[in-house]
Amino acid sequence: MTLIAAIKREERKLEKQLNKLQHRLNGVRSAASALGHSTSKGFTGVKKRVLSAAGRAKIAAAARRRWAKVRKQAKKVTG
Repeated sequence: MTLIAAIKREERKLEKQLNKLQHRLNGVRSAASALGHSTSKGFTGVKKRVLSAAGRAKIAAAARRRWAKVRKQAKKVTG
């Protein structure tokens, strides 16, 4: 009998928690509807940025110059 009573107590406790959570959820939903349709739009994402071929070439050339400088410094140290 004590096992059944413990289960019933636990069930009542969980039902109370569920009711509290449902009440809070209803509050959030009503606040969202009070704000209007702006909350239902959702996130569209960030527009992808496009880099032109010329821009990519400039970046690659600059990287090649930097690496050439690094290799030149390395040759001075070892040679």
